[in-house]
Amino acid sequence: MDRTLSHSPRIAVIGSGNVATHLAKAVTRAGYKLSIYNHHYESASRLASAVGATAVADLDDLDADIYIITIKDDAIASLAASVAGRKGLWLHTSGSVDMKVFDGIVDSYGVLYPMQTFSKDADVDMTEVPFFIEGCNGDVTRAIRELASSLSHKVLEVSSANRVKLHIAAVFACNFTNYMWAQSSDILESIDADFSVMHPLIKATLDKTLTMSPHDGQTGPARRGDVDIIKKHLSMLSGVKHKLYETLSTDIMNEYHHNTTDYQS
Repeated sequence: MDRTLSHSPRIAVIGSGNVATHLAKAVTRAGYKLSIYNHHYESASRLASAVGATAVADLDDLDADIYIITIKDDAIASLAASVAGRKGLWLHTSGSVDMKVFDGIVDSYGVLYPMQTFSKDADVDMTEVPFFIEGCNGDVTRAIRELASSLSHKVLEVSSANRVKLHIAAVFACNFTNYMWAQSSDILESIDADFSVMHPLIKATLDKTLTMSPHDGQTGPARRGDVDIIKKHLSMLSGVKHKLYETLSTDIMNEYHHNTTDYQS
């Protein structure tokens, strides 16, 4: 790195999506000088204007001490290859891409993974978001930790292998859960009911999950072993909803009652 964090490094965010938006806000709030690049300059310009940063039209013109790549996972390797030999500290924010994607391409590199669900228009308190970091050596790791600690109160060092497992856990806890809410919403729409009727139940479920083990907090027909109710529900479902309901009920029954009843019989 050309500068240390104690000298307020110049930071560049590559990307302008959900993660980039919230990181850009956090970086500028922390007082860093920020530039933003995206292959669609208009998107970079809009984000830069919103946070008081500078938009850059050409990746070759991006000049910073720390570069944070926030693009799609499957595009990180190709972008990394395109910056071979560049100076500065290069980071990506992916939960599942190995740090070694930078190996042999740049000298200083690592990972800055904020484990949170991000949408551009949804406020997030970044100081409460856990940042999982990894660096190619001790000095780089310390520099990443200093940066992350200026953005969040929760910074933990984790290897690439364990970060993938964290990401998988997050997909189950967040992405799959949200998809289940979407299935619930579809069913409610079929009876002209608004999804808001589920809000108290969702809030109670979340509160319970935060105060006790999810395994201890499991409820419902499958947890009770109520096969007749499960069959009745399945008879009213089709397609994806039928498959999800049957698969999950079977797994819950197997975990709590050590059997996998054939609900079709």
